[in-house]
This record gives sequence, structure tokens and C-alpha cells, in this order.
Amino acid sequence: MKLLVTGAACFSQQQLDILKDSFGFDVVLQKDERGTPETDFSKVDAAVLNGLFLYHGIDEFENLKFIQLTSVGFDRVPLDKINEKGISLYNARGVYSVPMAEFALAGVLNLYKNAGGFYENKKKHLWQKNRQIRELCGSTVCVVGCGSVGTECAKRFKAFGTRVIGVDLYKPSADAYDAYCDIKNIKDALSASDVIIITLPLTQETKGLFNEEMLLSCRQGAVIVNISRGPVLDENALCKLIENGHIGGAVLDVFETEPLNENSRLWDYDNVIITPHNSFVSDKNNDRLFELCCNNLKGFLKEENK
Repeated sequence: MKLLVTGAACFSQQQLDILKDSFGFDVVLQKDERGTPETDFSKVDAAVLNGLFLYHGIDEFENLKFIQLTSVGFDRVPLDKINEKGISLYNARGVYSVPMAEFALAGVLNLYKNAGGFYENKKKHLWQKNRQIRELCGSTVCVVGCGSVGTECAKRFKAFGTRVIGVDLYKPSADAYDAYCDIKNIKDALSASDVIIITLPLTQETKGLFNEEMLLSCRQGAVIVNISRGPVLDENALCKLIENGHIGGAVLDVFETEPLNENSRLWDYDNVIITPHNSFVSDKNNDRLFELCCNNLKGFLKEENK
């Protein structure tokens, strides 16, 4: 069977050899998902990829039976056609949850502890106390989207003595949540929270969910953290409410358009942390993704060999 692995997976040669020698795959590496096909796509049985179908139509893959995504979201693949063709589809659930949760916590602490201001003073050799430092302990944190990423966020914020409210379609079972709010009543949770962490997938229902009306329902001075997808949050509305003081700050790793336009007002706010879609990065992701991929391939091969 032919297995196509794109550069999005970043698998080492040793890992590619394991897929070949231990699983018996004819492994083909497609380093650039945008580039010219490195093999006849119609002969590929299984693939590990991210955005390959944004540049090559899935109809080219006549024999495809298995897809392992390197991303958690399904917004870069044609779900209708995948279901129509009966292709087994797996995402990277759990692979990036820990670094993203650490990023969310670090971002909020940076704002609460004025880390940016102290860093600027250090560059100026300026000894200047700040009497406006906030304490995270005792705050209420709202996690919107209680999947793997959201739950890892909840665990870490709860360890800092916060009360964590989970907002989702379904009540999470994890002990990390102190309370649950159905997403239909999301405004109740937002109005009671000091920190709002957005970890929702991008769907037709979530696109633009955090518009001006939704942001106005947040508690005065709340900090918004977006580590999901940029289009979930209306950036113009966010800017407006940061400028009038209703929103107390933001930690943003994703944006409506990436890279973020150099003329965006978001760059200029002292109480906004901006990173280039980097929250998922970790030195341990590769091992987690490879292990997940191997487990899913084992299950796929088992079904194929029945």
C-alpha cells in the first residue's frame, strides 16, 4: 500500500523508515503541499497531511482510504467528499493541547503581571515599580470549547486557584471544570468571567461568534484569549472595545487574516499580546503526532486485512 506523507508532518527519516519497515508501506514524501505531486496521487492508499486538498483536488486521490491530519481542525479538508467516498479521517486531537494550554496561561500571566512593561523598562535600565499588578488566584475563567485543548487549559488555570466555567454543547466530564454552561447561555458565563479562553473549532456556527454584541456581554475589564481560529473573533469589534476600556486585554495567536496586516491596530495596544499562530509549537509534538499516527494506521490496517 502506498502512504503519502507531506512536509506538514515533519517526520524524521527514522520515523519514515518505521512506517515503511514496520507497517509495510511504500512511503512517498510530499515535502511541499503546494508543489507538484511527487507521485501519482491516484495510487495513494493513505495520507498524512494538513492543507494538501487546498492545492490538489481530492478527486485526484481515486484510491484513498485513510487520512491522518496533522491539525486538530477539519476546516482544511472537504468533509462532504471524504464522507461520500467513505474515507477514514483522523485529526491530531491531543497532540497540541498541552503547549496551547501553557501558552494561554503564560499570556494571561504576562498581562496580569505586566511582564511587557517590565521588559521595556529593563531595556531602558529603568527601575520603576508598578502598583497595578493583578493576581490570578480567585478569578473566574471561562473556557469556551471543552475539547482536549480547553480541558488542558482548565486544568492549568484551576491549579492557580481560579474558578473555571466550561461552555460547550455538551457537559464536560473532566474534574477541571467547576461549573458548566450550555453554549446557548454563553453570555451568562461571559458576564461572570475575568478571563475568556476561546478554543472552539471554526464552523459555520462559530464563525464571527465573538462579535461586538457577544464581547459587550463580557465582564468589564475581561481578558480575551483566542487560540482557536481567527474568524471566530471579530477583530474590529475587539479593537473598539479595547479602546473604550470594556475589554481589559487580549492574548491573540490567530487572526482573521494571517499574517496579521502590518497596519492592524492590534499591534499598537500595550494590553494585547500577539504571536504568529505559534501557540501549538512544542519540542514534544513530533513524538505525540507520530505515536497517534501509528496507532490510527494500525487500526486502519487491521480493518483492511479482515
